[in-house]
Amino acid sequence: MGSQRKKGKLIALEGIDGSGKSTQARLLAERMRREGIACYATMEPTDSPIGSLIRQIMTGRVRTDNRVIAPLFAADRLDHLLNEVNGILHKVEEGIAVITDRYYFSSYAYQGVDLPMEWVIQANKLSSDILRPDVTVFLDISPKLALERISRNRFRQELFEEEARLIQVREKYMEAFGALEGVERVAVLDGNGSPQEIAEALWDEVRKFIDD
Repeated sequence: MGSQRKKGKLIALEGIDGSGKSTQARLLAERMRREGIACYATMEPTDSPIGSLIRQIMTGRVRTDNRVIAPLFAADRLDHLLNEVNGILHKVEEGIAVITDRYYFSSYAYQGVDLPMEWVIQANKLSSDILRPDVTVFLDISPKLALERISRNRFRQELFEEEARLIQVREKYMEAFGALEGVERVAVLDGNGSPQEIAEALWDEVRKFIDD
């Protein structure tokens, strides 16, 4: 659909909680604008009713299982892709670079649901068929350091923010990226440094794809 017409770039930032994705999305957007590149940074889940329900599920306030989670995440991604402020797809087609966090696989791991990665990829197929990222960058931080950052910077920790669960989420990501080898561009970046160090490394990685 949109992938044949797109002019801009779609950059997905991934990482476990505490990896600094939102900070890096902001810094990357600022850097790209300084370089004269029109860009838009957005995070998921959306503020739609579906996104609000997903946040409640992720924090444990609403209990559910994968039969409910799967269609909810598919609906939220499609809403984000097609409709939010005219949609990510439309922005990319207009030549705007979009930086997004798709909660691509980790959302399933947050629930402690042991799902085969083939199933998870299939659940995401509808949105990735419409618009696949030009590159997904994973900010690979130690779960222990991530938890330290969360404990230091958050007023309240979410129920799923514990070291064992962060380790599980990271393992899910690694499994997913292995399954995507040859299908999507994935770059694993050391996320254990300072925000400034990570921002420089992220820019070096992302600019490889800007002129493709």
